[in-house]
Amino acid sequence: MSKVKIVTDSTVDVPKAELDALGVEVVPLTITVDGKSYIDGVDVSAKEYISLLKEAKEIPRTSQPAAGVFAETYDRLGADGSEIISIHITGGMSGTLSSAISGAQMSSSKVTVIDSKFISFALGFQVLEAAKMAMAGKTVSEILARVEAVRENSSLYLMVDTLDYLVKGGRIGRGRALIGSLLKIKPIASLADGVYTPVAKVRTYPKLITYFTKQLQTETAKKEIKGIGIAHADTFPLANELKDEIKKLTGFNDIIIVDTTPIISTHTGPGALALMYFAE
Repeated sequence: MSKVKIVTDSTVDVPKAELDALGVEVVPLTITVDGKSYIDGVDVSAKEYISLLKEAKEIPRTSQPAAGVFAETYDRLGADGSEIISIHITGGMSGTLSSAISGAQMSSSKVTVIDSKFISFALGFQVLEAAKMAMAGKTVSEILARVEAVRENSSLYLMVDTLDYLVKGGRIGRGRALIGSLLKIKPIASLADGVYTPVAKVRTYPKLITYFTKQLQTETAKKEIKGIGIAHADTFPLANELKDEIKKLTGFNDIIIVDTTPIISTHTGPGALALMYFAE
């Protein structure tokens, strides 16, 4: 029986040690700040990047890996006859998926590329489940079916503290940003079918935490929570407060907090907070 190997990209936000333990291969994206390029997670950490982002003279740019990089990765991993499942950031927010598909077409290995429809931990839920199943000797078809089920039972909610970076990244119009700034509105969005979709607005952090916890409570009612992740961009105290509230509400203690990848914080700006959970 051929082995199955799992590939993802650096927007996954799962701690490196956990991914390494499961044999997951991570293909990094790239960030360019004031003319200097950094490989995500290699040349710059999430914490280090926040300072670069705040001090940048120009709008930082993010770039997906080249198709050739994916092809080389697939060829190397498949050299022993292994099949490959490559799970990536939603195609609705990045060209990484398209690059992976092109790389798979160039590779001599057998590769299945999956659009996770998510980012960060919500991508990570799928990657971790696939990797655990691969280590257990499950087939590609079994893993793909399970990954789809995880995706269908995952949710992601994101708050940005300022609309400026979404405007700079071309995500929303300047007029809406001006109104939001004047009213000190903090927009909350979900990823509906992999696309940034505004769902609510709050003006204070307590109301934000209330919104997040109510959504979690409603969507996980009569379900078993399998995973919760909180990702933030330079707002650990707020992330920790949210974690404590969720623990009180659900009794679920295995909640991981991470500094989100520079790829994501480039578009959200400092102060962003995301809650992701998987329940079935």
